[in-house]
Amino acid sequence: MDRIGRSQLVVYAAVGIALLIVGGRWLASSGESTAAASGVSFTSNSSRGGSSAGVSVGTSGEDVVVDVTGSVRDSGVYRLPAGARVEDAVKRAGGATATANLEAINLAAKLSDGQQVAVPAKAPTAGGGATAGTAATGSAPAPDAPISLGSATVADLDTIEGIGPVTAQNIIDFRDQNGGISSIDQLDRISGIGPATMEALRARLQP
Repeated sequence: MDRIGRSQLVVYAAVGIALLIVGGRWLASSGESTAAASGVSFTSNSSRGGSSAGVSVGTSGEDVVVDVTGSVRDSGVYRLPAGARVEDAVKRAGGATATANLEAINLAAKLSDGQQVAVPAKAPTAGGGATAGTAATGSAPAPDAPISLGSATVADLDTIEGIGPVTAQNIIDFRDQNGGISSIDQLDRISGIGPATMEALRARLQP
């Protein structure tokens, strides 16, 4: 049998060392790839969780859109958060004007989606005052004088032909629930008010 020479042993040793180096690098590379893949998975899960948390916090789906009209500085359609009140809508529209009769509306009423907030104006009287003062004293206006719907009391409305105490109270409730009334024609939506009554209301009332 032929003896292996020293040079062949050196070659075999070099080949063995090379194989060990290549194998070690392959194992290291495989380990890094696994760690990297694991890292990406964790990052993806973390990102997904963060994104989900962001959506759950930022998207409430509870905003309300309301139309603010009447005696405000910048009437228009506005979006407000859930739980907002009529007062918030008035402020969002630039605030009330100097002629606004805020006592005629319920500023604490909670807003609902699609609601119209109509801020009435003070009606001038013969003495230069406002109808709101007359309403506060409880005295009824003159029989033929126009009645301000924004500040009218049950007693004021009861003086109109065809309107009794029950219907008068229904009108007041309707006004408070809607944050005011901007048009007499809106009263047609109240139960018990027919065409003849609407004509009487148009003749005696003003927004």
